[in-house]
Amino acid sequence: MKLTYKHTVYACFIGYIVQAIVNNYAPLLFLTFQRTYDIPLSRITMLVTVNFGLQLLVDLLSVGFVDKIGYRVSMIIAHGAAALGFLGLVFLPELLPDPFVGLLIAVMIYAVGGGLLEVLVSPVMEACPTDNKESAMSLLHSFYCWGHVGVVLISTLFFTFVGIEHWKLLTLIWMIVPLANLVLFAKTPIAPLIEEGESGMTIKQLFSQKIFWVLMLMMVCAGASEQAVSQWASTLAEKGLGVTKTVGDLAGPMAFAILMGSSRAFYGKFGEKIDLDRFMAASSILCVISYLMIALVPHPVVNLLGCAICGLSVGIMWPGTFSKATAAMPLGGTAMFALLALAGDLGCSGGPTFAGMMASAFSDDLQKGIMCAIVFPVLLFLMIPVLKKLKKQKA
Repeated sequence: MKLTYKHTVYACFIGYIVQAIVNNYAPLLFLTFQRTYDIPLSRITMLVTVNFGLQLLVDLLSVGFVDKIGYRVSMIIAHGAAALGFLGLVFLPELLPDPFVGLLIAVMIYAVGGGLLEVLVSPVMEACPTDNKESAMSLLHSFYCWGHVGVVLISTLFFTFVGIEHWKLLTLIWMIVPLANLVLFAKTPIAPLIEEGESGMTIKQLFSQKIFWVLMLMMVCAGASEQAVSQWASTLAEKGLGVTKTVGDLAGPMAFAILMGSSRAFYGKFGEKIDLDRFMAASSILCVISYLMIALVPHPVVNLLGCAICGLSVGIMWPGTFSKATAAMPLGGTAMFALLALAGDLGCSGGPTFAGMMASAFSDDLQKGIMCAIVFPVLLFLMIPVLKKLKKQKA
């Protein structure tokens, strides 16, 4: 059977599911790692820092090599690294004298895959001949959310009915996803991001454009608006409602991810009938309202509802900014996508850190911390007309 660009689109969808597995599977096993290998929780949490820190580094370094080796080879390396990292989780802790070193090496390997996927999937999708680029981009990014939901639900069901002591078997099952997609990307057609005879912009050229810096700021705000609430949603649920961690995870992050995915899927379906500027502006306002529901209303159920609404509101921010960047700077190329991914990831790590720091300053009051983080959706809202004006000037 001859594979077409339709299969390339499907492979991109699965690519974001792979990234969701990379980022969300291992944290479900942290307590298991602690008990099984007798590793202090302080060292276990280092795995998260290393994962996202290395992904940021790969975002930055990819500017120099992706165009040289090509998107297909880069995709194969990304999926291969993800699969090899999962395999490492199973075997390396047993093979090395220090189990933590084994876990750390495995995380570092799949972090390379996750960082590359962050840079590669969106431009490969953007290059595919689709009818509505903005809608396609939004639908693509919804698959990260569905991947997140799927990882938590399937893993929870497996641990409940098969037993968490068989986690290595589940890890090998999850490894099949990147391996299968590696085979798919080896055979699907991949269109060039830049037309023949043209070349993508250099980092220096990008940095000289005001419009690029506005887009970078929007990406930081998009990542921060999303994760400032998402990362603390489970804690809000546990503290506010007094429920167990399992229930807290389902009531907080799961509801957030489902509604964020729904928002992206909605724009993916009806985007051609909706003005992206208005949709992003309305989403920013809804995000501000959700932050106020979390921060100001002294009722835990309303706070949790605010978390869920926040997921709905932030859905379009990341893919919408990517689409705007492509429309405003069509020759941005790999460098633009890599730097935007870097800015988004900086926002994802900086948003919850800022909220946590502000909460600490107000005697560990998490609601006040979330209130301070409202600056991110407000700033994103203000940047939308600025970007529109710069785009008109450029035209």
